[in-house]
Amino acid sequence: MSARTGEKKYEIDMCSGPLAGKILLFYFPLMLSGILQLLFNAADIAVAGRFAGNEALAAVGSTSSLTNLLVNLFIGLSVGANVLVARFYGAGQTEELKSMVQTAVATSVIGGVILIFVGFFLSKPALTLMGTPEDVIGHSVLYMRIYFAGMPFMMAYNFGAAVLRAVGDTRRPLYYLSIAGVVNVILNLIFVILFHMGVAGVATATVISQAISAALVLRCLIKSDSVYRLELKGLRIAKDKLVKMVQIGIPAGLQGALFSISNVLIQSSVNGFGKIAMAGNTAGSNLEGFVYTAMNAFHQASISFCGQNYGAVKYKRMARALFLCLGFVTVVGLLMGSGAYLCAGTLLKLYSPDSEVIGYGILRMGYICIPYFLCGLMDVMVGGLRGMGYSVMPMIVSLTGACLFRVVWIYTIFQQHRTLECLYLSYPISWGLTFLVHLICFTVVYRRLLKRSAGNAAD
Repeated sequence: MSARTGEKKYEIDMCSGPLAGKILLFYFPLMLSGILQLLFNAADIAVAGRFAGNEALAAVGSTSSLTNLLVNLFIGLSVGANVLVARFYGAGQTEELKSMVQTAVATSVIGGVILIFVGFFLSKPALTLMGTPEDVIGHSVLYMRIYFAGMPFMMAYNFGAAVLRAVGDTRRPLYYLSIAGVVNVILNLIFVILFHMGVAGVATATVISQAISAALVLRCLIKSDSVYRLELKGLRIAKDKLVKMVQIGIPAGLQGALFSISNVLIQSSVNGFGKIAMAGNTAGSNLEGFVYTAMNAFHQASISFCGQNYGAVKYKRMARALFLCLGFVTVVGLLMGSGAYLCAGTLLKLYSPDSEVIGYGILRMGYICIPYFLCGLMDVMVGGLRGMGYSVMPMIVSLTGACLFRVVWIYTIFQQHRTLECLYLSYPISWGLTFLVHLICFTVVYRRLLKRSAGNAAD
């Protein structure tokens, strides 16, 4: 078998053949990869809660919404890279694709270095603004500063994996994360239990594991004999590719960042209920993350399948792929969301033996897990629109329908009914409303594409 044939076995031809099987072939390794990434954080939280106390558990968990806020802008650029690589690959534009890969990897390194300084200098003032309790904030700041030291590794992995996803390769990122995940769990136990390093040990283990996954994915791109091979000697940022990546990626990143602002406000509201509520919210949120990740893999599938078929000018196939993803995500969301809630009491004990912490976790999951499929529907629609190159439109819709809605909810309805139940209710309502508007937007855009395609054919 030639090296090129070896590369081909990892790729998926998204532009021909039966769609459902190919979407699932793309989906399952990606879903497992996402779950492994979550296990990094789950191991952090579980080890912190079990062996370093409720303060450490609250500290690790309370940084997640702020961390997402700071990194989402750069992660959004990886979405732009994914869309463009998929489009060039589907259109058979080899030189454009090669230039895009070089630009993506170079951008990831620069972005990661910038984030080191952002995390170091902004962690304490931002956590203070969030109202993080005095008995938690010291641990939280230490965790964030060490965690952000590993940002170049996180960015390199995300951009490298985005390139592989764009050509249908979701298996090799899974293999690399499996290796890094095992290392993360082992180092967590060694640093926290054996060396008593607390949150510093948890963060250090995460950084080391991220470095391993980044090294493996970059090695894959460098050693590849395919059209997406990374050539370090020619590593540079092509201005035209960067501009296109920014046009698609910045709206995606801004959407993620501003979504995180609403989540930071919600976290700040939760902080007002004390460290036990914070710990329960952290544990419940972490379990929900597994459901979200299982659904989000269909969001990634919609980006790649729509991107390749858009590049190949196969608009009807693109629409079929999108609606298959909508059907799949509904089934997965309902099954996993309901299952997680029914098993919540048992699962939450993995994070803390404290019955109050478990009670708060169950409360959160009751309001979010069962209707979680609505979030999946919303995200798949966003993925489809981005795959077609529309990034500003879904950003505006999502920020209005979800982010702004939640902020208004917090400052109006929540102020009148200051309960966690009222706070959590803002999630499913915002998901449902935003999905409906995205569906309308896609219908309008798709009809325009078909009309334009028919006009070109007539010419």
